[in-house]
Amino acid sequence: MSTIRDYHRPATIEEALDLLGRDDVVTVPLGGGTTLNGLPDTAPDEVVDLQLLGLSEIAYQNSSLNIGAMTTLAKLAAHEMTPAAILGLAKREAPNTIRNAATLGGTVGAADSESPLLAGLLAYDTTVTTVGSDGSAEIDLADLLSDNSLLEARLITSLRLPVGGDAAWESTQRTPADRPIVLVVGRRNGAGQVRLAATGVAQTPTNIDPQNLDELDPPSDFRGSSVYRTHLAKVLTARVMSRLGE
Repeated sequence: MSTIRDYHRPATIEEALDLLGRDDVVTVPLGGGTTLNGLPDTAPDEVVDLQLLGLSEIAYQNSSLNIGAMTTLAKLAAHEMTPAAILGLAKREAPNTIRNAATLGGTVGAADSESPLLAGLLAYDTTVTTVGSDGSAEIDLADLLSDNSLLEARLITSLRLPVGGDAAWESTQRTPADRPIVLVVGRRNGAGQVRLAATGVAQTPTNIDPQNLDELDPPSDFRGSSVYRTHLAKVLTARVMSRLGE
């Protein structure tokens, strides 16, 4: 197992990007410290602490929340403008002790396949702003989760979360304290369009189409086979759609 050899705490985004962009050392960003988002199958040599970069503010603008990447899950769950479904899923993400440290950017970067919060953010059509040596770019969260290479030598600086509309979520787990085997989140926006996302049916949380659930190919594990997970996705989707009046 590799040991982290050095720790950096830059004062500017430019300095952080210089550190992350080096070719001769594997360097990863450090948010709340609950996870480290390194390159796939590669242990980091050095870490870049992002605490001094001023990325922890939440602002409401143009019917959306602009959320800094260093915002903790606890702060997101406590904000008065956070949609109720996202609030509930943030609390479902991890125990309170972890939520006080874990950051939103770190949660996106880790791309945990069972993350309830990421499924909720997908259902809300969240976009992610990243910055690199070529400037900033806004990327759909769905694209970022499907292609981790979009984060190489880049920093997540903020997320844009639309608010409004109706949302509902349903899940199945072995015990109330367990991570869901399958979770489905749905949101109907102000235009009446419904967006669905799920965990437990792919390698990362993913958007799903209620008309094409038979095409899912979930991974199997000790909690459920692929067939069982597909069945759960159908049942939970039907419940979510019913709650949304569809």
